Amino acid sequence: MATVSLGSPEGKWIMTSTILASAMAFIDATALNVVLPALQKSLDATGADLFWILNAYLLILASLILIGGSLGDKLGRKKIYMIGILIFIIGSAVCGFAPDVHVLIVCRVIQGMGGALMIPGSLSLISSSIHATEKGKAIGTWSAVTTIVTLGGPIIGGALADAGLWRYIFFINVPIGIAALSILWKKVPESKEAHPDPVLDYPGVITIALGLALLTFGFLRIPAVGFGNWQVLGSLSVGVLLLVMFIVIEKKSRHPMMPLYLFANRTFSGANLLTFFLYAGLGSGMLFLSLDLVQAQGYSQLQSGLTFLPFTLLMISLARSAGSYADKAGPRSLLIAGPAAAGAGLLILSFVRQTDGPQAYWTTFFPGILVLGLGMSFTVAPLTTAVMRSVNDEYSGIASGVNNAMTRISNVFANAIFGALAVLLFAGTLGGKLNGVSLDAAAKKQVIGQAVNLGNARAPKDVNGQDKIVVNRAYRESFIDTYVIIMRLAAGLAFLGALMAVLFIKSPPPAGTGSGGLLTED
Repeated sequence: MATVSLGSPEGKWIMTSTILASAMAFIDATALNVVLPALQKSLDATGADLFWILNAYLLILASLILIGGSLGDKLGRKKIYMIGILIFIIGSAVCGFAPDVHVLIVCRVIQGMGGALMIPGSLSLISSSIHATEKGKAIGTWSAVTTIVTLGGPIIGGALADAGLWRYIFFINVPIGIAALSILWKKVPESKEAHPDPVLDYPGVITIALGLALLTFGFLRIPAVGFGNWQVLGSLSVGVLLLVMFIVIEKKSRHPMMPLYLFANRTFSGANLLTFFLYAGLGSGMLFLSLDLVQAQGYSQLQSGLTFLPFTLLMISLARSAGSYADKAGPRSLLIAGPAAAGAGLLILSFVRQTDGPQAYWTTFFPGILVLGLGMSFTVAPLTTAVMRSVNDEYSGIASGVNNAMTRISNVFANAIFGALAVLLFAGTLGGKLNGVSLDAAAKKQVIGQAVNLGNARAPKDVNGQDKIVVNRAYRESFIDTYVIIMRLAAGLAFLGALMAVLFIKSPPPAGTGSGGLLTED
């Protein structure tokens, strides 16, 4: 397919369809974070259940997203993109009807399958269809307009959750997905390579999926059975072994799902390491911030959603300009400053402890969210541009798949590791705060047993009077102590992302120079 101008009718239809489908996935993610407290209460879910609701989707997405990008390159980007959208719509609809937490987790797996085919397709279509001199601007436009479309995600999600209608966050995806499918079918031409390699890397798919699944399962089991349990040690050991096998398979395969020689390019490698660390910090930070606002600070879920408006408005205002700057001057400076600012924002948020509620927002949470939003606004488009410009167009699908996989894998591990760590920290802190409470050993065990619910922990029915007040205060204080540690760890991960840019990323030649082939060295 010949490349087109961003301002041409074909370019506009490509951008519209990719923005709509991407927005569908982003709305799902942002709204779900906001409604987790309502979902937890409605389905009687534990803290571990919440992480499985998040990770069931992320795990399948991370496991299969590389094959999704590869299929698009081989069989047609538009075709695979449309199949992914259709599966995602079906998964969203059945999530909305899920009667309990276990069915919801299974339905999230279906969503993950659709997302694995859908998500690499958006950037792959843009990268392979829009002229090289406008790629950064196109990706910046995609970032900014997608953010505008998803602006309502946290707000609508919060309003629906407060009204007891949290299920409708899944139903929102259906009309958006149908609109994207209609545009793709009628207005967007197919995009694929003239002589694609038709062979799929099934051994690679199986080893990466099983390896990630076992690693995630192992981390999620730590709070329940302890690190020394055979389930944990066995899952983690076999998971690591399978990931090593995956690398060996990819190295030897004649048809690798993830060609390892792509990583010979320092920018490609550095950008993906940056992605891993930054999005691990961002994902865990945003999750625990959402839980803290509702479960410890007394915000309604609508108010919690509104707190992220400054972040969103900054993305709308700056993402397109950041993408254009990366086209002209290269992405390196922004990829150092952006993650560093994001880390500073998360660090500032970690100093916010108990507040007076929403009326104190502007002097408590707002400064950290503002700095975090600035950092991410400077990072998103230049980071994606750096990845997509470091490879030939024939690898655009797999490059997008690898980078998206890094984002999702980082979220899986951050949720699994930080989720397990949060429960352990919460229980340990809670034990110290109960020393002055007049409860017998059995009652204290019951109280500490609520730690798996994190900020939703409530005093057991047998605890009454002054003891109940003290226990509930201890729950709130212990959760805030846990929040502080998690946010500082998240900040550290973002700073590591900035370090990856310093070490690995060099500004490439101007857009269009050397864009016709794989860059093996910057």
